[in-house]
Amino acid sequence: TPDRWDDLVAFFGPSGAYSGCWCTWWRQTGSQFSAGCRDGAAGNRDLLRRLTTEGRAPGLMAYDGERPVGWVSVAPRPEFGRLLRSSALRPEPGDDPADGSVWSVVCFWVPRAHRRRGVATALLDSAVAHAWAGGARVVEGYPVPVDDRAPAAEIFTGTLAMFDRAGFRPIGGRAGSRLKVQLVR
Repeated sequence: TPDRWDDLVAFFGPSGAYSGCWCTWWRQTGSQFSAGCRDGAAGNRDLLRRLTTEGRAPGLMAYDGERPVGWVSVAPRPEFGRLLRSSALRPEPGDDPADGSVWSVVCFWVPRAHRRRGVATALLDSAVAHAWAGGARVVEGYPVPVDDRAPAAEIFTGTLAMFDRAGFRPIGGRAGSRLKVQLVR
């Protein structure tokens, strides 16, 4: 929400979470994202700020007291244009409701100091609750199956084990190491 914007800016820091992303990669074409990374990622930051000030709640933050410790991007699937254009992760023919009843959980950001403490799991649970409250009938994710530890840059969409524990089930579709999973209400 707009009243949490300053918390998000401080939390994402000068790198915009990761390499100037500002959690906008899924929302843009490759050229739009690259252009947004110029000038210290001002374009990507401005996009996320605009979504926030428009009242679209592009994600949720986890707090430990007053301090942000994690972020998850969750919204109706049509907000993520890159996802809709993906040959492997896009909706199946006939499964692309424009009514916003399918929501996507596309990105997590938990700084190293707060990892392996359940922050991402709590964010996933909150993202699902937020989606249900927003009218979702299906929540979709795109996790990576990993056996143990993996670099954060590879698992920003979450791990398959975490989504499995939350009740998500694979439904087909794979983009590289990412799988498509869904939780149906």
